[in-house]
Amino acid sequence: MNYNFLSDFVRLYNIFIALFSMGYMLFYIVLALLSYWAIIQHLKYQKYLEEEVLLRSNHILGVSIVAPAYNEGLNIVYNVKSLLSLTYPKYEVIIINDGSTDDTLEKLITEFDLVKFDFYYQEKIATQPVRGHYKSKNPVYSKLLVVDKVNGKSKADASNAGINSSQYPLFLCTDVDCILKKDTILKLAKPFMERKTRVIATGAGIRISNSCQVKEGFLLKVHYPKEWYPRFQELEYVRSFLFGRMAWSQINGLLLVSGGLGMFDKEIVIKAGGYWHKSLGEDMELITRMRRYMHDTNQKFLIKYIPESLCWTEVPSTQKVFIRQRIRWARGLVQTLYLHRKMFLNPKYGKTGFLVLPYFFSFEFLVPIIEFLGVITLIISYFFGHIDFEYLLIITALIYLFYLSITIISILIDEILYKSYANYKELIILAGMAAIEPIVYHPITVYASLRGYWNFFRKKEQNWGEMVRKGFEKPDKK
Repeated sequence: MNYNFLSDFVRLYNIFIALFSMGYMLFYIVLALLSYWAIIQHLKYQKYLEEEVLLRSNHILGVSIVAPAYNEGLNIVYNVKSLLSLTYPKYEVIIINDGSTDDTLEKLITEFDLVKFDFYYQEKIATQPVRGHYKSKNPVYSKLLVVDKVNGKSKADASNAGINSSQYPLFLCTDVDCILKKDTILKLAKPFMERKTRVIATGAGIRISNSCQVKEGFLLKVHYPKEWYPRFQELEYVRSFLFGRMAWSQINGLLLVSGGLGMFDKEIVIKAGGYWHKSLGEDMELITRMRRYMHDTNQKFLIKYIPESLCWTEVPSTQKVFIRQRIRWARGLVQTLYLHRKMFLNPKYGKTGFLVLPYFFSFEFLVPIIEFLGVITLIISYFFGHIDFEYLLIITALIYLFYLSITIISILIDEILYKSYANYKELIILAGMAAIEPIVYHPITVYASLRGYWNFFRKKEQNWGEMVRKGFEKPDKK
């Protein structure tokens, strides 16, 4: 073997890693500053247009809640009652029974006294066949509409059927098992009504409901997750929602509004083609396509993010389900970037083409690959005696301390603003998990990402898979 070549390669790769790491950290510092500024602006701006004024307005925009359901018979009744109890004067709840094989539809019909009725259904977005629409004979449930359709093997297809069936100009897409705060609709709809520039989508913070106390679909008390995988995901959610997405919102660069909680301008979504049923990252792909449509039609637009936790959802608690989810997310990322590759560095698409997409390619898609190659290079260097332990220690310590600082700051900001946890013990545990996350949890996410990329380039078929749910903590009986 040519040892000089190996030595030169290791030296150049070390330089590349150092430059890449510095660029990544510098970019993250900028995002952190933008996030801080965005949160301050949000808190100040709330005073200009009081939410109570909007609630009493005759010009408030109507909102359709679109919630797909597949085999949710266990909790569907409680979930629907929770959605029907939200505080907003003008909204409807659309539950899409996506070909469930359990008793989901039967429970809905029985509990809410539903009957099938003639509905003028316009298929503005193509979906699997819709078998019928159901409304309640009880006026108490007049806001509820149930759509029964053939299974489309994706949340996207079910969501599109809900959009086709909706009557209002805005729709809120969520998961039927999500628990929303009472004022969620108002918080997300407010930017659509107060901004001069057209707002096409809004999102907000999502938190983890594992270990939270829930009774009949209503959140009683928030607790930090007891299981390891949900605990690590809690760290991710706090960091990404509070820092990353607030920063992108501040410069109108959001490329992702979570599928668990996002409000959209229905007209723009339909013109952009709706959710793509073949996508494994349908939320990110839709926002990318909406941005593309607005650029193509020369329309100014905003996508806003609310720095508040408005939704709680159950996340994977086992390694098997977690890895399957992350493989799907990774494949969805590369799928979206590939599908919209012509937007890269294209002047027609402004900051979307020159900033947002290059960022996701460089610091989201490439990072797992670079880390994997780094490990391979490190092993080869060790066996051939070309490893610089001092350099390795310095760069590793720098990256670790930077990550830890960002995570701890995120936790503190979240606690100061929103008091998300029951006591300080949970905060200390959360900080402790942050210290071991890079060693214990991060390698698993890298592995899942690489498998997702591999599956994409091999064109291996993958469906959503089923999320095995454990349910919520029950309140103590007294």
